Amino acid sequence: MKEISSNSRKQGSASPCAACKLLRRRCAAEECVFAPYFPAEEPHKFATVHRVFGASNVNKMLQELAEHQRGDAVSSMVYEANARIRDPVYGCVGAISSLQQQIEALQNQLALAQAEVVHMRMRQFSSSNSPEEDTASPSTTRSGRRSHHHHPKSTFNMDYSFWP
Repeated sequence: MKEISSNSRKQGSASPCAACKLLRRRCAAEECVFAPYFPAEEPHKFATVHRVFGASNVNKMLQELAEHQRGDAVSSMVYEANARIRDPVYGCVGAISSLQQQIEALQNQLALAQAEVVHMRMRQFSSSNSPEEDTASPSTTRSGRRSHHHHPKSTFNMDYSFWP
């Protein structure tokens, strides 16, 4: 009985890469441009890229690139293909735009929170530097009526009990 080592396997005995399997062709892994980037264990990866770009176009793109750039190109194609399936009109540009809008909204919220912290610290500083009798009782207006200090409501529901 003859033993076959893993290095000297017969052509066709190993499972074809995901691309060759989907395209129903024989995969010579050593010569197949798809094999290193679309393994048999990840068939959805090539199926998505093929659906959006087409196998012929993916093959051309990979052939035109240096071998050290192909992995990054495949990652980009997979990301773009998934984005195109989720959003056929804008693709990854739509996802990027949405993330930029979220960043802008969060930056605005952060600026408001920082301004509120400054306001609270200024109020705390001014109350600690004023005479105690002024802070303990409400002020009196020209008409003789008492006026209570009005402080604007916070935009955020934050517990300020940790401040002295």
